[in-house]
Amino acid sequence: MKLIFLDIDGTLTKAGENTPPDSAVYAIKMAQAKGNKVFLCTGRNLDMLKPLLKYGFDGVVGSSGGYVTVGDEVLFDCPMTDEQRDTALEVLHKNGVFCTIEAKDGSWGDDNMDEFLKDQPEGNSEIERWRKALSENLGIKTMKEYSGSPIYKIIMMCTKEEQLEEAKKLLSDDFSFVIQEVKAHSCINGELVNKKFDKGRGVKLVRDYYGLTDEDTYGFGDSMNDLEMMQTVGTSVCMENGADALKEIADIVCPSVENDGLAKAFSQLGL
Repeated sequence: MKLIFLDIDGTLTKAGENTPPDSAVYAIKMAQAKGNKVFLCTGRNLDMLKPLLKYGFDGVVGSSGGYVTVGDEVLFDCPMTDEQRDTALEVLHKNGVFCTIEAKDGSWGDDNMDEFLKDQPEGNSEIERWRKALSENLGIKTMKEYSGSPIYKIIMMCTKEEQLEEAKKLLSDDFSFVIQEVKAHSCINGELVNKKFDKGRGVKLVRDYYGLTDEDTYGFGDSMNDLEMMQTVGTSVCMENGADALKEIADIVCPSVENDGLAKAFSQLGL
């Protein structure tokens, strides 16, 4: 039995979408028919990944590793404290950083985030995810509607790195600032992730649950929040549309999600 971990945005689906290519769905079903287990391994919270559960995944490493399940069994559940949430939002907002907070049951964004995203160029999978999430009304509510659900992660967007400096000084003991590869984009975006978890540690929890080794694990991703997953699995695969830094460390670079990359890589690897 092999364990296969799939990022969503830019890997399983086009960024911000909820429908994988037919070739990917078929490849996943064939892999499971051989006795392998396939998990979503995503920065999305449970609410935003739910539309994909209909494809029959064996479990979830969600919220960048903050919420991990095998079937209906919860292996790990680690929201930040209310104090951590409030401190982070205060310092980020003070420096003009646009924020979205994510709980299991929903996501809430700053009121003017849609205006901010409207002016950003295309091409970054995380930016595209949020652009589509807002434009297609995928359940992101305004911050004023937030009523206190435990928060696992904060999405950050700003135009200058200096806007994150004060937050890094204040929060870096407890949180990692996972910044996406910027390239030519004017928007700096990333995630504030508790140092108690990451996608790689989520993979290890599932691996240990089944009593398997690293050699039995495969990970597919495209952006910098997939780094720890790629470093943990026995075989790492980066999408052609992925970050250059991930391609450099990946065992395999497969075609993009638009070009049936997952199906081709599954075939190449005998999954």
